[in-house]
Amino acid sequence: MNRSPMSLKSSRIRVWKRGALTSAAMSVALLAAGCAQPAETPDPAADTGASPYGHVHGMSVDPASGKVLLATHDGLFNVTAEKPEKIGPTIDLMGFSPAGNDHFYASGHPGPGSDLPNPAGLIHSTDGGKTWEPLSRQGESDFHALTVTRNGIVGFDGELRLTGDLETWTTSETDIRPYSLAGTSLSPVVLATTEEGVQRSDDGGETWELPANAPVMLLTTFADEATAVGVAPDGSVQVSRDAGKTWQESGGAVSGPPAAIAAAPGEEGQLQIWVATAAGIEHSADSGATFSVLES
Repeated sequence: MNRSPMSLKSSRIRVWKRGALTSAAMSVALLAAGCAQPAETPDPAADTGASPYGHVHGMSVDPASGKVLLATHDGLFNVTAEKPEKIGPTIDLMGFSPAGNDHFYASGHPGPGSDLPNPAGLIHSTDGGKTWEPLSRQGESDFHALTVTRNGIVGFDGELRLTGDLETWTTSETDIRPYSLAGTSLSPVVLATTEEGVQRSDDGGETWELPANAPVMLLTTFADEATAVGVAPDGSVQVSRDAGKTWQESGGAVSGPPAAIAAAPGEEGQLQIWVATAAGIEHSADSGATFSVLES
């Protein structure tokens, strides 16, 4: 990578995000103490109307271009356009997981004009979010936590469920209740944030263990097969170089509770990290040692 995405796109990210993300960060803060599972049905009255969309639930970043997409209560938005650009239909994208170039998996509730069942079950888009196709568990599951692994999909709708063929699901024999799930298509490893610490699975979510000294994180994500990044409820950041077995503090922190996170390899062995907070999209190009808000 020859140029930092921040230098390519930072001038196009506006301060409107401050209001857009505030409600998401406040909701996350209320859940932080126990990493409790959000309510099964979103409350439209909880949306303040301060932004063109609602709460932020997920993020996708293209490291080459710096394009940042936010999965929200009101659908998918490109927040690196000159103005926030809505992509596709109105769907409350409660669970959201990038799976490759313009390929996303999601879950949640259909909005006005959508013909998806409620709840939406597992859906996916192969055109960058312009259209969404139902895959399975329509009318049955609202996955508030969702991730892609080499073995398939792992989702949590009150039960931790697994699928390898996107149609047939099994239930993991575990009692963990994750606030968020993180995986990568390069590996069967899954990380789950819980009130006990970051739980870890080596087999696509079938069995779980809590590593020694596992930190309490609100959100985690993978930058590559071995490298994971986590953000605690207080905004402090830690990095794992062994796929979640051990963690080290990065030395930096974002300004508050995270609403969404993404990471990717950067220049000279450094990590790039993006975190959505009440301040906007906070970016680090030095493995989490320092962060700055991407805005004009």
